[in-house]
Amino acid sequence: MNMACGTSPLRIGVVGYGHLGQFLVEQLLSEGPGLGLKLEFVWNRNADKLRGVVSDEFILRDLSSFAERQCDVIVEVCHPQIVKEFGVQFLSKSHLMVGSPSALSDPELNRTLRQAAQRHGRTLYVPSGALWGGQDIQRLSDSGALKALFIRMSKHPSCFRLTKDVLSDWSEGEGRRVLFRGSVAELCPLAPNNVNTMAAAAVAAGALGFSGVQGEIVSDTELSDYHVVEVEVTGPDGFSVRTVRRNPAKLGAVTGSATYKSFWNSLLVCKGHGGRVFLC
Repeated sequence: MNMACGTSPLRIGVVGYGHLGQFLVEQLLSEGPGLGLKLEFVWNRNADKLRGVVSDEFILRDLSSFAERQCDVIVEVCHPQIVKEFGVQFLSKSHLMVGSPSALSDPELNRTLRQAAQRHGRTLYVPSGALWGGQDIQRLSDSGALKALFIRMSKHPSCFRLTKDVLSDWSEGEGRRVLFRGSVAELCPLAPNNVNTMAAAAVAAGALGFSGVQGEIVSDTELSDYHVVEVEVTGPDGFSVRTVRRNPAKLGAVTGSATYKSFWNSLLVCKGHGGRVFLC
């Protein structure tokens, strides 16, 4: 592949052109060439959103024809459904960075994608996003010492995109409300666009998996300027670590601003790590 040659740029395809997709495309066009990265295509469910904003040469109108662009890495920042529909196909042709790792909460899809990565010698990259200490969690899990993992995400209610009407009655000034507490496996289908950080934690905690990692989402009208991510790790003999991350975010924003740069840094790692899942 081109990435094996130090003088050839890494060719990147971006699937999704929401706020995060826009940021990555802008970075690829402005900073990418100096870092050995080349934007190969951009796809968006609504192609009209790309017209006049992205040069025609980069617009991919039919996602099923992605292979014609011969990318080294495809970055999905769209929706878990795209991972379900195209993930295996993407891995047959390139490495895949899954920006919607909540899709991996489906055991069958998780297994199928891992098998595809191994079969084709590609890497299934899972970006850390807003998760702090993911590699440390992974090392603890790999050593067999991870006993429990809990992660809480608190946001202003306008920042949640839920599949059920559990927040349809919120009002300003109501304060804090716990929306769900349980396994991340149960939580991902409820809030597929909000809990990718939890999904990344479940990937890191491979010994526990999505069913073993516990999560909680909290609506808080006081959080008008940032999201809060709290992680509690439990190991043997009383070992524990608790981290609290405040991620600046505008009202209504699904993704905190600091996470954008985290995704970009994750993309810089995606240069091939064999047929496996890799937290980046």
